[in-house]
Amino acid sequence: MALVRSRKRLRSGLAAGAFGLIAVGLGGWWFTLALGVIVHLALLEYFRMAQCTGIRPATKTTLVACQLLLLCTQWGLNGGLPSDLAAAVLPLSGAAICGWLLLQPVTGSIADIAASIFGFFYLGFLPSHWLKLRNFNEIDFVSGFPKFFDHGFEFLTSGMIITLIACLMIVASDIGSYSLGRTFGRHPLSPISPAKTVEGAIGGILCAMVFGAFAFNLFGWKFGLFLGAILGGLVALFALVGDLTESMMKRNAGLKDSGDALPGHGGILDRIDSYLFTPAVVYYVVMLVIPFLTG
Repeated sequence: MALVRSRKRLRSGLAAGAFGLIAVGLGGWWFTLALGVIVHLALLEYFRMAQCTGIRPATKTTLVACQLLLLCTQWGLNGGLPSDLAAAVLPLSGAAICGWLLLQPVTGSIADIAASIFGFFYLGFLPSHWLKLRNFNEIDFVSGFPKFFDHGFEFLTSGMIITLIACLMIVASDIGSYSLGRTFGRHPLSPISPAKTVEGAIGGILCAMVFGAFAFNLFGWKFGLFLGAILGGLVALFALVGDLTESMMKRNAGLKDSGDALPGHGGILDRIDSYLFTPAVVYYVVMLVIPFLTG
């Protein structure tokens, strides 16, 4: 039985990874569409958890607001929409969510408003940074790569490279956390997730730092090793925060998994929790810090 579950987990994990790789590779509106589908499914699971606690969030309004935010973000990044107008979606959507709750027969509570606004932030605003990373072109990541990439890799762009590196940092963190935690784990990390250990968390951070240092060193930057290691550590840390945040919500809702969309992995939200806080961290570090080190 355990072998069957492991095989299901492996197959669904490989399928999810392949889907993500294809979406990142295609970029543009295809990437936006794929992200929109994932966000929609994850939001449904999030609202299910909220409703299990007696909260009545503005489900439909928040679902529409998140898709509108992703649409306007991509449109603005492509230059088809003024950046100020795209940014206005955030406060206007928050007001629309509150307005919808005010118009209900039973007026919404603070918990209803908080759950709706957090859902918009958690599964709308945060994932929108994956679009910003994929469209990132302020810094040339391609020219510093080894000459091996000069032939047959012309499709690589700076946005694709930094997006893939961010994803692989999370994967490295997951592998390190699982491997070292299973082998050396002795001290529980948090009562929210009893299976996680301090040793596993340290292992995840170290593996992400090693991968980050290796990846950024390929760019040929003077501080590539240092910057990659620091960014890898931050990614692993915020991936852990995302994982524990979702575990906290499941615990509060009395659920083992957020859903059953992925055999062996639970729900969509169970699979992407580590990928929610991390893109904003990577985007702003790359945007604010790297120009000083490469200028």
